[in-house]
Order: sequence, then structure tokens, then C-alpha cells
Amino acid sequence: MQTYQPPLRDMRFVLHELHGSESLKDMKGLEEVTPDLIDAVLEEAGKLVTGVLAPINMSADQEGCTYENGVVRTPKGFKEAYGTYRESGWNGIACDPEWGGQGLPASVTKFIEEMMCSANLAFGLYPGLTHGAYIALKNHASQELKERFLPKMVDGTWTGTMCLTESHCGTDLGLLRTRAEPQDDGSYLVTGSKIFISAGEHDMTENIIHLVLARLPGAPKGVKGISLFLVPKFLPTEDGRPGVRNGVLCTGIEHKMGIHGSATCQMSFEDAKGWLVGEPHKGMRAMFSMMNSERLSVGTQGLGVGEAAYQSAV
Repeated sequence: MQTYQPPLRDMRFVLHELHGSESLKDMKGLEEVTPDLIDAVLEEAGKLVTGVLAPINMSADQEGCTYENGVVRTPKGFKEAYGTYRESGWNGIACDPEWGGQGLPASVTKFIEEMMCSANLAFGLYPGLTHGAYIALKNHASQELKERFLPKMVDGTWTGTMCLTESHCGTDLGLLRTRAEPQDDGSYLVTGSKIFISAGEHDMTENIIHLVLARLPGAPKGVKGISLFLVPKFLPTEDGRPGVRNGVLCTGIEHKMGIHGSATCQMSFEDAKGWLVGEPHKGMRAMFSMMNSERLSVGTQGLGVGEAAYQSAV
């Protein structure tokens, strides 16, 4: 049986003694981030992961996600755990207050991410992907798209994904075939298929926001002709609710060696309505905002799983 206790004493040492967290309050926007606040946040995060996430880690891995007719269901307890996580405000803890977040620095929030990865890595991948998509949109999307989508992603009502890989091209994204046709209203119709899409479909939120790499008509060959598009599962109504279903469908899930509670999906886009993020043909630049964030998170995942393995072994 897995046992895990957050190493709060070690975390406090790194933050307070090694990195001098006392100086954070001298930075713009972090005036209220004191050592006492940091300790309180870490304590509450520890309660969340030990009381809510860790107890369903093993059962979720044994049960896994299930797929039927385009619908993916997460393991028992995941939907309820996500509701607790979201309602407690954890999803936006590292996001800008402008979009409803709490604005804590990464030097603090990465420790929370580590705890989540130790307690239940499969669960942590869902909000982790959303945060990466948030970063890409914050840095590259139009103000209109930010206002329409970021608040819901920050509070966790909607989740996000990154849709890069296709069945015929893995790391060589210059070969991708997904296309985007411009429409008179400024939107685009995206058509193509993607594989290995983490959190591409699930039952924990009312909407899923996909960031999709695709080609515009007449685009240059290779990676210099790739653009980035925001494609929601449901098209939002004027008042921000999920509206009609978009042309987005999960066609299957991967059967993996581990982290079975995380849905790794095959996705099909058929005339799916979307909007350009950033400049035409500059999609890789925009997507790297998310990819670089995810790369850092992969390191945090390794640290978290390593800590959990160490505690279980001694």
C-alpha cells in the first residue's frame, strides 16, 4: 500500500532558508506573500493531497479510464476529487489575479504541484495541462479570446489540452496535415486528427479547450507554416455557458503501462470551429509557451514520484 506524507519541513527549508522567501514580499504583486502565508498554503495543500488525492491513487490506476462511443469516464472518485480541488481555489493559485487567479509565485506553487504528483500523478495531469494552455493563451491570444476563455480555465470550470502529434509524425511536426480554413466571421474550421492527447476527453468538467496546431491554406512547408488555434469541445454562448457541440470527437484512448487514471486520447477534428492564437504561421512560437511549462512540470512529476517511491521504500 502506498504511503505518502508531504515533506513540508524540507520544503520550508528550501523556501525560507535556502532561497530566502522573506524577500518575495518586496517584489511587485507579491507584497502579501510572507513566510507565514507560504507555510499556511503548503499546510492546506498537504491536507488536500493526503485526504483527497492519495486515497484514490491506487484504485484509480487499477480501474483506469474507460472509453465508449466517444465518451471517456475517469476512475471512481476523480470527478468528486476534482470538484473539491476546484471549489477550494487550487486551480488558479499560480495564475494572474487579472483572470481570477491568486498570483502566487512558481517558487511556491511548484511545491504544491510536487505534492500532487507524489499523491496522485494521474490526477495532477489534468490541471497541469490546463495551466500550460493558460500560459500559452495569456501570452499569445487576443484580448477577446482571453476574456472569453481564461476566467473559466483559471477557476477550473474548463480544462485545456495541447494537440500536436499526428499518427504519421511524432517529433517532426513539420509533417502535420491538420488544416484550418478561414471563415467570413474571423473563425476557422479545423479538420484533422491528433494522437497522444492527455486529458483530451473526460467527465470532470463541462468544457475542454483544445490548443491545436494546424496549417492555413498556402502555408509555407515545414514548421514555419504551422499556426495555433483554440478549439473548444463546446462552443460558448454569449453568457459563457457551453453551447452547441463542436466538431471535436475522441475516437479512442491509449492503453499504457502506467498512470491509467489519466486519459491519453486520440482526437478527431471535423470542421471544428476555432480561433487563431497569435500570428499566422507562428504557431510553434506560441505553443512553446505551453511546451516549456510542461517540460518544467515533467521534472516536477519526476521529483514527486521519486519522493513517493522513496517514502514507500523506507
